[in-house]
Amino acid sequence: MNTEYFSSINEVSKLLDVPAHTLRYWEKQFPTAIKPTTGAGGRRYYRPETVDALRAIRELLYDKGMTLAGVRKLIKEGQFSPSGGVPSEGTVGGVTLPGAQIGVATPPKEWNNAQTDHVIALLKQARGLLAS
Repeated sequence: MNTEYFSSINEVSKLLDVPAHTLRYWEKQFPTAIKPTTGAGGRRYYRPETVDALRAIRELLYDKGMTLAGVRKLIKEGQFSPSGGVPSEGTVGGVTLPGAQIGVATPPKEWNNAQTDHVIALLKQARGLLAS
């Protein structure tokens, strides 16, 4: 196997700033999206397109706040496109996803701190009512 076109798990781990054991876990969670080649002794080698998929998954999980189940659903529904990376906020693979659908709650852009404080006060009041 010519390793000049492949990256080892340690190289990918450093590149993506993700521990190697997490990459192995993601292989089990997303077997259709992450398929490393194994060399002698079972060593994992990642093709560039697999590294792109890992990068997109990392961004969805860490930066966009999605859950493993949410990413799994995108892959299952064919809405996961690692080659294009993860486009602007709220879209994946060119498909726009509402925040509630992917488990990310963001306030509307027009909200200000006073409105946020008001919502927090209402939630605290509700918690107090539920506790009594």
